[in-house]
Amino acid sequence: MDYETIRVETDGPLGLLTIHRPDKLNALNSTVRRELMEAVDALAHDDDVKVAILSGAGEKAFVAGADVSEFAARTPAEQRELYNHRRVYDAIADFPKPILCAVHGYCLGGGSELALACDLRVADRTARFSQAEIRLGLIPGAGGTQRLARLVGPGQAMRMALTGDMVDAEEAHRIGLVEVLVDEGRHLEKAREIAGRMARWSPVALRLAKRSIKAAMEAPLSAGLELEKELFLAAFASDDGREGVQAFVEKRDPEFKGR
Repeated sequence: MDYETIRVETDGPLGLLTIHRPDKLNALNSTVRRELMEAVDALAHDDDVKVAILSGAGEKAFVAGADVSEFAARTPAEQRELYNHRRVYDAIADFPKPILCAVHGYCLGGGSELALACDLRVADRTARFSQAEIRLGLIPGAGGTQRLARLVGPGQAMRMALTGDMVDAEEAHRIGLVEVLVDEGRHLEKAREIAGRMARWSPVALRLAKRSIKAAMEAPLSAGLELEKELFLAAFASDDGREGVQAFVEKRDPEFKGR
């Protein structure tokens, strides 16, 4: 599909999503949100795509937050009505396949929350993160308190959400906001390398492992372990699970089919 603000490419088993609004530092407006949800849904149903990567166009930003000029005129009732519908952050978080975020430059407010909704964050040394909503008299409303606190701990989440301060790439890596830190300009290259290593494996196992790990952030340990057991058994019963075990025994490379 052709989009106004999103570029979608496929490279073998990799799906590449690029937010393409560089003149506005890729700020999230209603068009970006709608098109990104449509693109994510399309990749979710593309059996040839095993892993996705989300990045931003231009040299200055991944996503420099929400487009404030768009929501400034909304009434509280209008904003609540929008929040009653599916949001792009949920579409990213619910994507059934692994999705990596390749970050450079500014990653602020809603942009940071978009990165938080991904499964893994790769940033280059130009990356700058901030939950800047407090500067507008607001609070994060799309994961910048909840997902952030689960990722970096409540203390660091408090610091970011209550000060609105900028966190550089090295600090983001130190506190666990970024899992992989690379030199300037290598964020997308590294994300593709990691995604490629994931894409070698069974789509069934990738999906089930992601589901199990996400449950660990929400369920009590006992419930999480029970789910893990059931998902392991589902993988074991799959065609890919049988193929992987048999290939190991026969000392050959497995041929996973996604079943």
